[in-house]
Amino acid sequence: MQAEQPLVTALDGTRSEVHPLDEQMPIRPLRIALLGYRSAPFGGGQGVYINYLSKALVEAGHSVDVISGPPYPHLDPRVRLIQLPSLDLFANGLLSLRWHHLRSLTNIIEWLSKLTGGFSEPYTFGRRAVKYFRVHGSEYDIVHDNQSLSWGMLKIQASDLPLVTTIHHPITSDLRIALKAANTWWQRVLIRRWHSFLYMQKRVVQRLHHIVTVSEQSRQDIAQDFGIQPAGISLVYNGIDTEVFRPMSDVQRLPNRLMTIASADQPLKGLRYLLLAYARLLKHYPELELLVVGKPRAGGDTENLLKKLGLIDKVRFVSGISTPDLVRFYAEATVAICPSIYEGFGLPAGEAMACGVPTVSTDGGALPEVVGDAGVLVPVRDSHALADAIAALLDDDTGRERLGLLGRQRILDKFCWHVNARRLTHYYYQVLEHADR
Repeated sequence: MQAEQPLVTALDGTRSEVHPLDEQMPIRPLRIALLGYRSAPFGGGQGVYINYLSKALVEAGHSVDVISGPPYPHLDPRVRLIQLPSLDLFANGLLSLRWHHLRSLTNIIEWLSKLTGGFSEPYTFGRRAVKYFRVHGSEYDIVHDNQSLSWGMLKIQASDLPLVTTIHHPITSDLRIALKAANTWWQRVLIRRWHSFLYMQKRVVQRLHHIVTVSEQSRQDIAQDFGIQPAGISLVYNGIDTEVFRPMSDVQRLPNRLMTIASADQPLKGLRYLLLAYARLLKHYPELELLVVGKPRAGGDTENLLKKLGLIDKVRFVSGISTPDLVRFYAEATVAICPSIYEGFGLPAGEAMACGVPTVSTDGGALPEVVGDAGVLVPVRDSHALADAIAALLDDDTGRERLGLLGRQRILDKFCWHVNARRLTHYYYQVLEHADR
């Protein structure tokens, strides 16, 4: 585990640690605009980040507006949601375009990009955000962008509004993994077209003044892939809501239930290797269940693999569930698995540990930073090692209980959202102090 304390980077490149309990921190409440181009809690870690960070910042005494495109986040009632509607073509389809939409150049760009296989939401969200702040910018002390990394953010930065940007991990890693998993040249063409927004992101990142990331692994990867110095990136670890994600003594743990959270058809999440491991485990544990929080695409790679392995009727998929339902599923699980090939932080592993579930994780990306010695780590893309680790825990009641306790304590000590909010608040004040000079 590296860099236990957050590192705050000054503009001269020097870095200093900020203790989360620093009593000298200013106490003036801030008016914060927290941006997310799409922020639904079940669409990935960015939506989870928006939800819990905004809540933690409000509880730290600040005023927070979340400014988001659809699908919109689930927020604490004390957080105000400002909706920046888009065409949301991934939900509504290309045929949802109407004549009145053509009055907006931003809408036209969004539609044409989707028509040609691109992903323009970060770019078009940036255009809409610039328009919003031209009218409402005076209402905020600071703007915090959650990885849209669009040209519009540079326009906001060039105005009188201080801008902080969180980069969870470089999407360049997603591109490499997707290309490696592609079976045909045509798939690779489509994948490259989809990720064409990376041209914009790379150039925007190189011009941002205040960048925060969520793990040491992400800091190194961002620096390498985007061509900037690691010293220019500050580290503030993600948090886990330990009041929500907690052990439930009133829920009976099932003796043969494996659980994972995975975007089913994203190669990055490594579900393929867990399914291979599960098929192997069933030979020795025929009653073993696998619950996947995620939704496979009809006719997609996951569904095809399930058919090939004869697992169509064995694996249970759930999606669109509430957070209380998710916590209950954790409470029922014998072992939680995080099979990801890469994680910029690893919220699913952290949430499972916070719930006291013994956790098996790959060593992809920042997962070793989160799991530490409170879980079992195996190499990425190794279904045999994954199966062996799961089997060892299934056969070790005492070991499971020990890891469940260790995991909960590790999250309480190192990855609590209240600690995250204090660290980010300290960082905000340093950014504002520089802006006032």
